[in-house]
Order: sequence, then structure tokens, then C-alpha cells
Amino acid sequence: MSPRRPLRILVSAGPTREWLDPVRYLSNASSGKMGFSIAAEAARRGCSVTLVAGPVALETPAGVRRIDVESAREMLAVLRREFRGAEVLFMAAAVADWRAARRLGGKWRAKDGGAARARLELVRNPDVVATLARRKGARRVVAFALETGCGLRRALGKLARKNADFIVLNDASVLNSERATVTILGQDGSVQRVERRTKRAVAAVLVDLVDPPRERHR
Repeated sequence: MSPRRPLRILVSAGPTREWLDPVRYLSNASSGKMGFSIAAEAARRGCSVTLVAGPVALETPAGVRRIDVESAREMLAVLRREFRGAEVLFMAAAVADWRAARRLGGKWRAKDGGAARARLELVRNPDVVATLARRKGARRVVAFALETGCGLRRALGKLARKNADFIVLNDASVLNSERATVTILGQDGSVQRVERRTKRAVAAVLVDLVDPPRERHR
């Protein structure tokens, strides 16, 4: 029997930055560690892995092809191109929902007039995972949802709305942490809870969703 062709996996990780002016931007506290752990685990298993990373201070995992991006629209453009040749997308990046309606060419000086308040006009960024999953065909998409409070119902809504095969629900405690507790919801109605595990261990569970041990050992 000929060896199985390596599974082609695309992973996004980290935040995006949406610049307001040459020195300020909108972003979030995502460290990128979960996405990088997924990429490392998939590469360790012999998968062909491309990692699309927002601005993070992490080393590229061994055997992984990395592409750095900054804004949500840049991330969408690169993922759209790379998804054409992939079989699986892990959309672990924390993409900014909004960006400034107009990026200023010079430093924003709203305070110089002495006003106590200022207004910032924002426009919505594209929904990256929904855009990519809309025409995914036989390709599989694993999306992520960070919710505060009881986010199960919202996560289930996102699972259907974004046309993902799985959605990984976590909360704000995962940010910049070495451990994570996640609930994995499947389009088939499956529910899997993984509690207080290292992100490397969680990554192994997530990669098992698309590369189960029984398939690897055939």
C-alpha cells in the first residue's frame, strides 16, 4: 500500500491590527499560542501546514510554512488564496470585527482642541471564516468562538451561521494563558469538553478532529 498523502492544513493565529493613524491601532489580547500549537501538532504528525499569523512574538514551529499579515482584510486575502489548496482550515485567529472608517495620514490630535470626548467612526470588517466557509465544498472548517458568560447558545448560532464543521468555544481566561478549557461543538450535534489542559494538549484533540489516529495508522 502506498503511503497516504500528507493532509494539507491551513491555520490562522493571533490578532489583527487595524490602524487609526501612523502610531495607534485597534487590536485585541490574542497571543496566537493556540493557533501556533495547532500548526506545530499538525506538522509533527506529518501534515503539510501553512500558518497565517497576525502580529505575534512567537517562533515559527518546525516544518511549518508561515505567512505574516497585519489587518483583517490582509488576512482574508491570504487565507482565501491559500484555502484553494488546503483540505482543512483551523480559524484560530482573533480577527478584529471593526476598523477605522478612515486611516489618518498624520497623528490623531483630537485632544489638542481641549475636548473631553472624541468620536471615532468605525466600519465592519469582513467575516473571514464565514466568507471562506461559504463555498468550502468537501473541505473542513474548524472555527473558534471566544464568549464571556454562558456562550453556548451564541456558539451554536455561529456554528450554523458560519457553515463550520466544528466550533471551539472558550472564554477570556484563554488569552495569554498556557492552558485552556474548551467545548468543541460539531455540526453533527457532538459535544466534547476539554478542561484545563495545556494548549499543546488541546491542539492534539483538535487535530484529531480532522486527522484521527485510526486514519493515521492505516
